[in-house]
Amino acid sequence: MKIGLDIMGGDYAPRAIIDGAVDSLMHLSGDDKLVLIGDQQEIYSRLNETGTDPSFFDIVHTTQVIEMGDIPSKAYSQKPDSSIAVGYRLLKEGIIDGFCSAGNTGAMLVGASYTVNVIPGVFRPALATVLPVLNNRNAVILDVGLNPDTKPDVLLQYGLLGTLFARYVLEIENPVVKLLNIGEEESKGTPAIKAAYELLKGHPGINFMGNFEANDMFGEKTPDVIVCDGFVGNIVLKQTEAIFNIYKARNLNDTYLERLDFENIGGTPIVGINANVVIGHGISGRKAIMNMVLQTLAVVHVDLAQKIKEAI
Repeated sequence: MKIGLDIMGGDYAPRAIIDGAVDSLMHLSGDDKLVLIGDQQEIYSRLNETGTDPSFFDIVHTTQVIEMGDIPSKAYSQKPDSSIAVGYRLLKEGIIDGFCSAGNTGAMLVGASYTVNVIPGVFRPALATVLPVLNNRNAVILDVGLNPDTKPDVLLQYGLLGTLFARYVLEIENPVVKLLNIGEEESKGTPAIKAAYELLKGHPGINFMGNFEANDMFGEKTPDVIVCDGFVGNIVLKQTEAIFNIYKARNLNDTYLERLDFENIGGTPIVGINANVVIGHGISGRKAIMNMVLQTLAVVHVDLAQKIKEAI
């Protein structure tokens, strides 16, 4: 398997990205190869500083960079030799099997729609992220920011996309799905949420177990799949970061809270497109980059995009 890594994307690029790539080498099997996409002078210089043999990687030179503050659609079309645009081109051509970047999130989403496209039958792709919960368990929550306002049929499909993610990536045979709401009662929520409840309840391919309240988040009652729109999901994600930041600022020591560190998760897959793509946090350091690479590798090894295509 070949994983493409955008070397130029992120607040600490290219140094932290290259360092994370180097750290990931010890976790790769003999059949896996990391493709570094970016300014080759920067790549060779940093690899030389770390004493890493460049032959461990494939290197694809690019001459342009989509900056974090660029307007995504304009930058993607005006910078065809950027690391993001080239990465997607390699992905579409089948030269790489997966692609990951901590760069401009909007440009990554634009690239997905311009090149690999949405899987036919998928209404809206989603950003799905792993949510650490108690008892050394992981759940998945989606959407966490791609679609802030979703209709009931989209939320139904998130239940299916989340089920496939939990089954194949988290290896949960029959994942429990719940709808994030302001109460457990079926009558609670907005009209869209109540309509989504009825759709989820009647779907034979989803192990739907009702509504789920946020005060049970992270605990033993957390389902395997949490369904919500991107507005709510993004708030949950950032609130999780806030909890972890308070924990670190107070110099506390807790094995569970350490799992909330986004660097341990690495990145967020885009589910519902015709390829395996993972987006990392813009402030990712070398540890987060390493885990983003490993997250991408895991998604590629189970070929999540193909599993979703078959199911849809």
